Amino acid sequence: MSEPEIDAVVFDVLGTLVDEPAGIRAGIRELDPSLDQRGVARLLSLWQQHIAVEQRRMLDGARPYRASQVLDREAAQLVAEAAGVDDPTAVAALALSGRRLPPWPDAEQGLARLAERFPLIGLSNASRTALLELNAHAGLRWHQALSAEDVQSCKPDPAVYQLAVTVAGRPPERLLMVAAHAWDLRGAQGLGLRTAYVARPVGDPPAPSDRFHLHAADLVDLAEQIEQT
Repeated sequence: MSEPEIDAVVFDVLGTLVDEPAGIRAGIRELDPSLDQRGVARLLSLWQQHIAVEQRRMLDGARPYRASQVLDREAAQLVAEAAGVDDPTAVAALALSGRRLPPWPDAEQGLARLAERFPLIGLSNASRTALLELNAHAGLRWHQALSAEDVQSCKPDPAVYQLAVTVAGRPPERLLMVAAHAWDLRGAQGLGLRTAYVARPVGDPPAPSDRFHLHAADLVDLAEQIEQT
């Protein structure tokens, strides 16, 4: 990939730049410190399943769009009920754990190196409010951060990727979409963006049929691959 082929880099946030499960696990442990590792994992799975199902229902038109903080509050309520906790204050605190997510160790350095050559755009299913708080908590640095809330939808709806194309003011093929989720990259490919898969332990790995432009071990590796072209 030669330098002129990319005019901007677009990043998924949740899972790609920040460790989303780690932040929610921490919130679950605060909710009920007596839980063992298996119990935390069970409740984390309940949270994740709720978010995935409700986002799919919104995409299918079975439910009106709701911002991520609404889904997080619903997930927190389900988790608290499963844990036998009925304290509204504790549920509210748990709902906010989705905004207190630790960055992956390579995120800061990788973003800094890529920012020397390209405008960086964050593109997330997190709401505008949630995106502001999680970016501040994780210390992420952008030139622009975009929320799927702006189009009242969520990835992989093409309208979400179109946000980045519109803001960049460049053809889709001049943008590189970076994500740890193969489903996200497939969505970006459908609109014509170039794609880079970054391996994360919590991501969605590519299928044998996937054909992404780049594969990287982390963001530093991605920056190095681009710098060598």
